This record gives sequence, structure tokens and C-alpha cells, in this order.
Amino acid sequence: MVDKISEEKRSWNMSRIRSKDTKPELIVRKYLFNKSIRYRLHNKDLPGKPDLSNKSKKFAIYVNGCFWHHHERCKDFVWPKSNDQVWKNKINKNVIRDKKNYKALEDNGWKVYIIWECELKLNKRLLTLNNLYQNIVCLN
Repeated sequence: MVDKISEEKRSWNMSRIRSKDTKPELIVRKYLFNKSIRYRLHNKDLPGKPDLSNKSKKFAIYVNGCFWHHHERCKDFVWPKSNDQVWKNKINKNVIRDKKNYKALEDNGWKVYIIWECELKLNKRLLTLNNLYQNIVCLN
């Protein structure tokens, strides 16, 4: 299937997609900071540069977009209709890379938390963030 958007428009759209400081990430950061949980952002020394991490408590948090990281059984994830093979390859590589990074951290004694974009919608946000906070507090 041919893309319905021009190559220039697609390029412009893709250039606006951020990997850092996304709205879901900012929601998690603000919540944890207000709960006095301190963290480092995008630590390059850790596999996959987790969105938030704390070396002393040994936790890493990834705030994943449902599309880019293929959140299974999520109504927000739909395989693209155009350039489908390109997208499947890209997204599947993301999933494989993610699993490798999570395992590397866990093998080194880190607790890994994955927060999905859809879990931060208003109807689920407080429950998701409270659960995350309780898990982090219980690490000591």
C-alpha cells in the first residue's frame, strides 16, 4: 500500500516525535519528584538509557509509547497499513532491543519497571503511579 502522505510531510511528522521529555515521561517524573523519589535521567551508562534510574536503589524505569514498543493487546497499538514491512521490522527490532536491555539490567540486580503510555491516561494514571511508587518504596 502506498503512503497517503507525501514524503516531505511524513519526514516533517517524524521529526516532531521525541524520544526524551515526552508527555508520559514528564507525568512520571513530576509524580515521583513530588513523592521525594530522586532519579537520574537517561543514564548513558545503563543498557537502553532508561528514562529514569536510581543507582543506589537500583531501579530503572522505561516510559514506553504503545506504538513504538508494541504494547501487545493495547487498543492504542495498530500496525500501519502503508510501508507495513518496514514498520514491522523497525518495531520488532525495538521490542528485541528492549528485552535485551531489560534482561541486562535484571541480570545485574536492577529492578526494571515499564510504564506504558496508555497506563497514564487519566482513568488509570493514579493507580499506575501509586503502584510504581509503592514498588520503589519497598525496594529498601
